[in-house]
Amino acid sequence: MLERSELSMSSALRERVAIDLGERSYSIHIGPRLLLDPLLLETAITARQLLVVSNETVAPLYLEQLSDGLPQRQIATVILPDGEQYKTLQSFATIIDALVRERMNRDAAIVALGGGVIGDMAGFAAACYQRGIDYVQIPTTLLAQVDSSVGGKTAVNHPAAKNMVGAFHQPRVVLADIATLATLPQREYRAGIAEIVKYGLIYDAEFFAWLEANAQALHERDDAAVMFAVKRSCEIKAAVVGVDEREQGLRAILNFGHTFGHAIEAASGYGIWLHGEAVAAGMVVAADMSVRLGWLPASDATRIVALLRRFELPVQAPRISAQRALHAMGLDKKVLGGKLRLVLLRELGSAAVTGNYESAALDTTLHEHFD
Repeated sequence: MLERSELSMSSALRERVAIDLGERSYSIHIGPRLLLDPLLLETAITARQLLVVSNETVAPLYLEQLSDGLPQRQIATVILPDGEQYKTLQSFATIIDALVRERMNRDAAIVALGGGVIGDMAGFAAACYQRGIDYVQIPTTLLAQVDSSVGGKTAVNHPAAKNMVGAFHQPRVVLADIATLATLPQREYRAGIAEIVKYGLIYDAEFFAWLEANAQALHERDDAAVMFAVKRSCEIKAAVVGVDEREQGLRAILNFGHTFGHAIEAASGYGIWLHGEAVAAGMVVAADMSVRLGWLPASDATRIVALLRRFELPVQAPRISAQRALHAMGLDKKVLGGKLRLVLLRELGSAAVTGNYESAALDTTLHEHFD
């Protein structure tokens, strides 16, 4: 455990972002060594019965730290295989079985210790068990810290499409310990940066410019750069979710690059492309579509590609065929009345959801990037 002086220094480096949702409001705590602070853990995680859900990669690294910080609790665990391909109803059932076996009550809580796959599955189980119990997000990947742990979207995949079975269920608190990123493989770290770039593109042109100016520092995991990027990303998501919790309007802009990206994941086979990698390539396709419709200057699309390349993220979709990509996109949750709505850019820092486009423009874009 940290010495008092070390704990004080660590606490001074922390940030807090509030998600304002009335009775469902909660805080995102961001900073180093949160898992080593028993006072924070005791205050943030109040349930006496806990089911910690993690995976075979993360649990050996951080489960003991978490358990040591929560003495006098009834703690059970579910350790799942690591990977998007395990984000299934079968894994969901394993979590539910554990809750029943441990006789967890409605005042129990699930703690999601891991990346976005673990967070989504644990949150979905919490939404369903006894019609809803609390859960806590402790994201250990950059992508989960800036995106999937925040906002209450929970789900598992269907073989035909990503996140097809799920629910909105907000966590009680999010503890984003950036010290956990030290054990994150570089490929997964880069995948998280894709979601950070997305926030600049859809909401904050100044943040996008900051990313261009600080790409090297963020790529090298400079603490100050990481803290700022995580905080600003969470602030943007908090602002959007606070206005539109259940994606009836504005929140859909958070899916920029995701409609094309989810098609890449589903058509390639879950686990082949990391989510952030697919989103990066999907954002390039969406930017190209925005240019094709006359919304976005071609020079801005060039800037997007250049920044993604600096982070060593893919800017070319796999050759899965335009027809196959379109079929996968047809199962997207933004399809209304048989019309696929797309999240596109009007300019850097401003996105919109639209179904008002010529089918020929989409066909040309898909053939350009997927054939």
